[in-house]
Amino acid sequence: MAAVMAPFVGALAAFALGGRNAQRVAMLTILAGLGIVAAAAHSGGGLVYLLGGWAPPLGIALRADGLALAMMLAVAVVVLGIGVYACAGFKTPPGEREARAPFVFWILLLAIWGSLNLVFVSGDLFTLYVALELLTFAAVPLVALDGSAETLRSALRYMLYALAGSVFYLLGTMLTYGVYGTLDITLLGARVAANPVTVTAVALMTVGLLAKTALFPLHLWLPPAHAGAPPAASAVLSGLVIKGSWFLVIRVWFDVFPGVVTMPSAQLLAGLGAAAIIVANVVALRQERLKLLVAYSTVAQIGYLFLMFPLAFDAGAAEIGRGGALTGGLLQAISHATAKAAMFMAAGLAYGALGHDRIAALAGVARALPLTVLTFALAGVALMGLPPSGAYVAKKLFFDAAGSSGQWWWELVLDTGGLLTASYVVLVLAHALVRTDAPIAPRKPVPRIAELAALALAIASLALGFVADGALGLDALWGKLTLSDLWSAVLVLAGGAAIAAAFARDLPQIFGGAGRFAFGRPLRAAAVAVGGAFAGADGILRRWPVASLALLAAAFAFGAALLAG
Repeated sequence: MAAVMAPFVGALAAFALGGRNAQRVAMLTILAGLGIVAAAAHSGGGLVYLLGGWAPPLGIALRADGLALAMMLAVAVVVLGIGVYACAGFKTPPGEREARAPFVFWILLLAIWGSLNLVFVSGDLFTLYVALELLTFAAVPLVALDGSAETLRSALRYMLYALAGSVFYLLGTMLTYGVYGTLDITLLGARVAANPVTVTAVALMTVGLLAKTALFPLHLWLPPAHAGAPPAASAVLSGLVIKGSWFLVIRVWFDVFPGVVTMPSAQLLAGLGAAAIIVANVVALRQERLKLLVAYSTVAQIGYLFLMFPLAFDAGAAEIGRGGALTGGLLQAISHATAKAAMFMAAGLAYGALGHDRIAALAGVARALPLTVLTFALAGVALMGLPPSGAYVAKKLFFDAAGSSGQWWWELVLDTGGLLTASYVVLVLAHALVRTDAPIAPRKPVPRIAELAALALAIASLALGFVADGALGLDALWGKLTLSDLWSAVLVLAGGAAIAAAFARDLPQIFGGAGRFAFGRPLRAAAVAVGGAFAGADGILRRWPVASLALLAAAFAFGAALLAG
C-alpha cells in the first residue's frame, strides 16, 4: 500500500508547496518510493492488502505477486533515471518563484508513477479501470506540456482514442460483472467459463487495452504524441505509460480468462505484434526527424510484447499458462522501458545541443556529444536483443517456447525484428559518426548529469541480462558467450546496415550518399518504393475514420478468434 500511496502523497505535497519545492519534493519522493518498492520486492511477492479490512467480493484487495513487484521495481528505477535527467530541463528559472512547465511536470511524473503502481497491484477489474484512467489523464497533459497548437492536437488525439479504448474495456467489465457477480480477479479466475457473453467481454476488453497500448494498427495517437512531447515526457510515455495497459492484457488473459482465450486469438494478437515489428520499423527508416524515428521504433517494440501470448498457450490444457514465455515477455517489457527511455533522452540531448533533430544533419554529433551517441548506441544494442541485454535473455526464452511448441514462424519474426531494429540504429550512428571540417558548437551546454542519467538507463538495460540470467538460472550469459554469439551480433549489424542502405530516405556518406548505391539503383528504387508504400499505408491507418473502423474490426476479429477455439 505504501508503494502506491507514496507517489500520490508526494504529488499532493508538491502541488501544495509549489514553486521550486515541487522538484525537491518529487526527487525525495522518488528516492523514498524506490526504497519502499525495493523492500517489497525483497519480500518475494505474495503480499495482499484488503482495503478497509473487507475481503472480496465485498471489499477490494491489492495483491503484489512476482510480476507486479518486478514491474514496480523496474518502473521505480526508470522514474529515478528520468527524474535525474529532468532536473536540468525542468527546473524553475533563476529569479522566478514558479514556472508552469516544471511545476506541472513533477506533479504529473509522480501521478503517473503512482497510477502505474496501482495498475500493477490492483486485484479487481474495476480498480484496474480506475488506475488506468488515472494513468491516462496524468499522461495526456505531458504531451502538451509546451502549450503549442501541434502538441495540443496530439494530446487531444491521444485522449479521445484512449477514451474510446476505455469504453470498450468498461463494457467488457460490465458484461463480466453481470454474468459472474464479482470483479475480483482471483474469484473470476475460478468461475469463468466460455460462453457468448464472456467471449464478448474478453474481445471488448482486449481491444480497448490494445488501443491504449497503441498496438498496430491501433496506433493513431502514439507517433505524434511521443515525438512532440519534451524529451523527458517522451521517455515517460514510451518507456512507462504504455506498459500499464499491456500489463492489464496480461491480467485479463493469464489470470481472469485463461480458459476462455484460444490459440487462434493468441495467434491473432501475436500477428498484430508481428505486423507492428515489420511495418513500424520500415516506417521508422523513412523518417527525417530523430524523435519521430524513435517514436515509430516504440510502435515496433510494442509488437514484441505480444509475441509471448501464443508461445505461452498450453495446447494440452487448452488454456494460456504461466511459464518461460511470460517471463520472456516481462523481461522484454523491462528491457524496453530502460532502453527506450534512454534513447528518447539521448535524442532530446542532441536536439537541445543542435537546435534540431534532422537525421541527415547529425554529422559531427559523435564528436561533440560522445556520451549521448554512446547512450543511443547502447540503447540500440538492447533493443536489437543482442547480448548481454535483458532482451537477449527474453529472446532466448521466446526461442525455447517456440521450439517446444513447434511455432517456428515466431522465431523468424524475432530474427527479422532484430535486423530491422539494427537498421535504424546503424543509420543514425552512421550519420552521427560522419566527420565535419570543424567541430560542432552546441547551441547551449549539455548538462553532464542528464547525459549520465541517460547512459545509466542504457547500461541498466544491458546489465538486466546478467541479472535475469542469474535469477532464472539459465546460465546463458555467465561465461557462456561464444564466438558464434559474437558472429551473430556482427551479422545482425551487417544485415541492418544493408536494410538501412536499401530503405532509408537519406543515406550518409559511409553508404555512398544519396547519389549512388553500391548494390544497384534498381534494388534501391524498389526498396524506397516499398518503404514509401508502408509510410503511405501508415498515414491512412492513422486517420480518424480508418482508426475507428480498425477498432471495431479488431473487436469483431477477436470475437471470431475466441469462438473459433
